[in-house]
Amino acid sequence: MRILLVEDDEKLLQLLAFSFKKEGYQVDCCNNGGDAMYYISQNAHDIILLDRMLPEMDGLAILKKTREAGITIPVIMLTALGQLQDKIDGLDTGADDYLVKPFAFEELLARIRCIKRRPRKWEGNNMLTLGDISLSPEEKILTGPENSCTLSKRECDLLEVFLVNKNQTMPRMVLLSKVWGPDAEVEEGNLDNYIHFLRRRLKSVGSLLTLSTVRGVGYKLTE
Repeated sequence: MRILLVEDDEKLLQLLAFSFKKEGYQVDCCNNGGDAMYYISQNAHDIILLDRMLPEMDGLAILKKTREAGITIPVIMLTALGQLQDKIDGLDTGADDYLVKPFAFEELLARIRCIKRRPRKWEGNNMLTLGDISLSPEEKILTGPENSCTLSKRECDLLEVFLVNKNQTMPRMVLLSKVWGPDAEVEEGNLDNYIHFLRRRLKSVGSLLTLSTVRGVGYKLTE
């Protein structure tokens, strides 16, 4: 799971980032509204932890723009503003949860786990399917007409993006952002290598799906 942590208190930001990484989460951090909107526009995270009082743009304004843009990433607001109306404003603007500072890290983890358990429209029964294949993201197992195989984490993450965005052309920069992270220093050739790996995986399980190159744009997985 990749978390976007938006917090202007540098000490708290570093403490939370360290704690999440220790728990095995991937974390991207920023401390102002402008950077937050850049990260959110990449649509590369599984959950956003959003402070309310931020430089450049406050948390409610960020949340409003995020939902208006059609981005449905779950958001937990982390804020010192704990009055009833503050909570109502946050939830009505589009937050999935609202946690008042100070809080116990264990409670935040529990709230994240709770959101993670909620069914999302593309998850079904934890299986992603298209045509003659199915993918179990948790087990990293790809199943086709002839057999199954285990994928590496990167292969699984990449195939998951294609299956969530069925029959859509995925731009190269979107794939790099979603699989490697918005700030990852990665050569585009790495993406080409993993596309090659996925094509071999699809062939190995007997799939007739086509992972085609859209020249000048990116790639598309189709039936």
